[in-house]
Amino acid sequence: MKTFLKKFGFLISVFCVLLSLFSCKEKSQPTRTVRIAIQPSAAFIPLYIARYSGQIENALAPKNVTVVWQDFESGPPINESLTADLTDIGVIGDVPTVRALSGATKMRLVGVPASGANAYALLARADNTFLNSYKDLKGKKIATVFGSTGHNFVKKLLEKAGLTFEDIEFVNIQAGQAQQVLSDSSADAVAIWEPNITRLLDNGDAKIVAQGDETNLRGTNGFVVRDEFLADSGDIISEILNQYAIAVQKIPDLNDEMLKKLSSALNISGEQIKSISKKYNFSVEIMNEDILALQDTISFLVSINNLQNEYRVANFVDGNYYKK
Repeated sequence: MKTFLKKFGFLISVFCVLLSLFSCKEKSQPTRTVRIAIQPSAAFIPLYIARYSGQIENALAPKNVTVVWQDFESGPPINESLTADLTDIGVIGDVPTVRALSGATKMRLVGVPASGANAYALLARADNTFLNSYKDLKGKKIATVFGSTGHNFVKKLLEKAGLTFEDIEFVNIQAGQAQQVLSDSSADAVAIWEPNITRLLDNGDAKIVAQGDETNLRGTNGFVVRDEFLADSGDIISEILNQYAIAVQKIPDLNDEMLKKLSSALNISGEQIKSISKKYNFSVEIMNEDILALQDTISFLVSINNLQNEYRVANFVDGNYYKK
């Protein structure tokens, strides 16, 4: 009996030592960091939800990962940060996405956070009785950001009307000038995107002349990641994408506290957030339609001499990091 107890005690001791070694191995996981760039666009509402709920941090905690959030005003500065190795993953619109993928720093499109044709619209002053549809564009002053999705949208509307840019006066503006150029009549119409559309409509300053779904505009946005980061931390990216998909499911039942935080980030009301979110197809999966839409964006930028080469965007797409 004593011999048995000694052997049993020995086995218990060995087990405890092994358990201790295993625990130490788990605790000694190297610390990693992921830097997530975000911008105040309604297209990225789920990422704000994931941020404010702390769900990405909680999901990555077992992997000993530190999450750093980086706030930017728009896509181009995010691209600069990705290129400079100051950001690991960013959410950006279609034009910044195709620019990022064409750059010297190797990057990959790993997901589509949202698409939404009607997140884009052509707006005129509310009291403008001469401009009511895309058929009335000839001879008008049309304002938008040069090289933006709004610019591409105008091109599509002109083509649908049998017109070209030579048939209008193009006015190059910054997105924040949309209300000003309408109010002082320096343009007859503005091609703009959310949440600017809802702000102008709700203020009574504008009316809709045309929406994105009147063309083949898709409004594809992108999750763009540096290849170098993917090589070592693809598991982190997969978790971020999975948590984004979880946040999408929370949109219909947002509580007042979350709506308040989103309102502060996007500078719109909770009710406006609810209405704007319905204009988007929030997802993560990359559809063939998204690839075609991004290829169309490349063709547009080349046509206006705003991008040098028409490359195949499909060569820079990897949808395998998102696990349904």
